[in-house]
Amino acid sequence: MKKQVALAVCGAAAGVVNGLFGAGGGMVLVPLMTLLGAAEPEEIFPSSVSIIFPMCIVSFAVRASAATVPLAESWEYLAGGAAGGVLAAIFGKNVPVLWLHRLLGVLILYSAWRYLC
Repeated sequence: MKKQVALAVCGAAAGVVNGLFGAGGGMVLVPLMTLLGAAEPEEIFPSSVSIIFPMCIVSFAVRASAATVPLAESWEYLAGGAAGGVLAAIFGKNVPVLWLHRLLGVLILYSAWRYLC
């Protein structure tokens, strides 16, 4: 029961980040899932995507209902984003989990540096 509560709290934290920033819940979810041993190491990133995807849909729906989504500007990014997602899904299976964690850590640190400076 404790683990279920901890996982729900992880999901809530990811949902809050996702809702506030429009994305980024995976940056919270992956480290927390790793810390809790919520999945096998090689399953954490795919599990995170399967959890974050519905959160993004909900965040989008809420923001779209409030008319705060700039749809005209968003379409330009979809082709590149879709292509990047497909390539990462195909080739990401060949990247060792340790390197995925390191890459995510570097991305988080770089993002923090850019926003703070």
